[in-house]
Amino acid sequence: MEPERLDVPRLNFQGTVDEIIRFIKKVVTDAKAQGVVIGLSGGVDSSLAGALCVKALGKERILGISMPTLFTPKQDVEDASLLAKKWGIRTLLINIQNISEEFVSSLKCNATDLKYRTAIGNIYARVRMIILYYYANISNYLVVGTGDRSEELIGFFTKYGDGGADFLPIAHLYKTEVRKLAKYIGIPEKISNKPSSPQLYPGHKAIDEIPIDYDQLDKALIGLFDYKLSPKRVHEITTISMDAINKIIKRFETSKHKRSYPPMLARQMKT
Repeated sequence: MEPERLDVPRLNFQGTVDEIIRFIKKVVTDAKAQGVVIGLSGGVDSSLAGALCVKALGKERILGISMPTLFTPKQDVEDASLLAKKWGIRTLLINIQNISEEFVSSLKCNATDLKYRTAIGNIYARVRMIILYYYANISNYLVVGTGDRSEELIGFFTKYGDGGADFLPIAHLYKTEVRKLAKYIGIPEKISNKPSSPQLYPGHKAIDEIPIDYDQLDKALIGLFDYKLSPKRVHEITTISMDAINKIIKRFETSKHKRSYPPMLARQMKT
């Protein structure tokens, strides 16, 4: 049945929390892992994922790692530290500026040339992934991915960077749902309402790259991918411009490779 509106459905908050906790426990148990490691950025996604891991596994089985650069806002680092102390988990603070600059220098990238900005930004994201997996490997831990459904569908993550993880506990939730669930479990509003900011380069904010803000983006995504409505019908119901809707569809199509295993030829049995 076609909906009259495309608002994000109201969550059963406690039911959602319980479901995610069961999922985390099962993934870690099935992998025979001792715990999990998670990158703590001070943003709402990593804060929610971290809090749910603590609820599922206990503070002793969580390692949180904050990996700022020279241009990471001080407030983000403080917010991540505040939550980690509240949860009582082990934490590490590793500034990745020098490591990332070694890559940039060795590759002779012109850091002032805008055409290199995305590639250099992705280096920062992939350095973080390397560090998370280093600590996961030496502790028999799994790496927690912190992406949400809004960002997964439009490919707003770095392949083999923040997209590199062993499991994704909140990837079925849209960004607006993540914010609401974060408030429900007690994440401070200054974090749950914080504008998304990947910080892959100075001043980097999500709204600089995504077609429209998350409140409207989620409505379009629900129409297109949950209800399977035509772009025109989504436009009619939401009044979101066709230009924005077409950009969303293009982002989905061009980012399919990020959400799938690398293509390969099937092995043919000789007869």
